[in-house]
Amino acid sequence: MSTAAATVAAEAGVANASASGIPLKGLRGAIARNMAVGWQAPRVAMGVDVDVSACQAWLRAHPMAEGGAKPTITACVLRATALALAGHPRMNALLKDNVIECQGAVNLGLAVALDEGLMVPVIRDAETKPVAQLAQETRELAAGARAGQLSPKAYQGATFTVTNLGMTGIDWFTPVLNAPQVGILGVSSVRERAVVRDGKLGIAAMTTLTLVFDHRAIDGYPAAQFLQAVKAHLEAPDSL
Repeated sequence: MSTAAATVAAEAGVANASASGIPLKGLRGAIARNMAVGWQAPRVAMGVDVDVSACQAWLRAHPMAEGGAKPTITACVLRATALALAGHPRMNALLKDNVIECQGAVNLGLAVALDEGLMVPVIRDAETKPVAQLAQETRELAAGARAGQLSPKAYQGATFTVTNLGMTGIDWFTPVLNAPQVGILGVSSVRERAVVRDGKLGIAAMTTLTLVFDHRAIDGYPAAQFLQAVKAHLEAPDSL
C-alpha cells in the first residue's frame, strides 16, 4: 500500500471510530453526572447470602390474583427492603447540604435497564403495599419506562434504590449510590448451592444481597442491622 493510500485508510479508521462514539449527553450524560456524584461519597459495601428456598415455596403457595402480575422474588425483596427501611429510618434518608434528612415514607427506586441507559422509576409508600401489589407496580413501571410512557414525576422522590441483576446470572456486584440517597441494594442471581446446617450438608436456593451505603450518613453496625433485617424477612416469608 502506498503512503497516500495508507494515510487515507488511517483517516478513514479515525472517522469510523469517531462516528461510533457515544457522547455523554442526554440520558447517557445525566446517568454519567449522577454516577460521578454517587462515586464521590465515602461509600462502603457489605454483602450477605440469603436462603430464599422458603420464599420460593411461599410464592408457589400464593399464585397471582386474576388479572394481576405473578409475585416474584424481586417483589419479595422489595417488600422485605421496605419493611426493613421502615424499621431503620437512618437508611431511608437523603444527605443534602451536610444534613441527613430521614424520610417518613419509603419510596423505592427500581432500576430498569433500557437500551439507551438506566432509568429508576419510583414505587411510592412501598412499606404499605403487599407483595402482590409490588409485583404489579414493578411490572407496570418497568413496561412504562421501556416504552417511554412515564411522566418525569414517576422518576422523582425515591428514598432508597433496589437494583436487580439476577437475570444476568451474576453472583454479586456493588452498585453505585443514587445521590442524595444514602443506600442502594444490589440483588444477584438465585442459585442452588451446597450449605451446611447443624453439621449437615444440604442444598438451598441462595442469593447474595449487596448493600452500598454512604458512611457519612450511617455507620457500619446499623447498616449491617438493616441488611440482616432484609435477610430475616426473606428467610421467614410469612413476615412479608
